[in-house]
Amino acid sequence: MTPQDIEFIRQHPDFVQLVRRKKNLYWSLSLVMLVVYYGFVLLVAFSPSSLGRSLSGGVTTVGMLVGVAIVMLAFALTGFYVYRANNVIDPLNEKLKQECAR
Repeated sequence: MTPQDIEFIRQHPDFVQLVRRKKNLYWSLSLVMLVVYYGFVLLVAFSPSSLGRSLSGGVTTVGMLVGVAIVMLAFALTGFYVYRANNVIDPLNEKLKQECAR
C-alpha cells in the first residue's frame, strides 16, 4: 500500500465517519462506566452508612444491590456496544473496505 493509498483512505468520507462514530461510542460508554464506578467509590468513601443499610431487615444491604446493579450495567453497556458495532460500525467498515479495494 502506497502513501497515496493511505492518504486517500484517511480523507475518504466513510473513513472519517467511521473514526468519528467509533470514537464517540468508545468515549461515551467509557464515560458512563467511569462516572458510575467512581460515583460508587465516592459513595463508599463519604457515606458508607447509606450502603450498609438493610433492604428489608435481612442481611441484604443497599450496597449489595448497588454493586449488582453496577455489574448489570456493565453487561448492558457491553451488549449495547456489540449491538452498535454490529449494526453501525461493521457495515460502514465493510463499505469502506469494498470501496478502497478497487
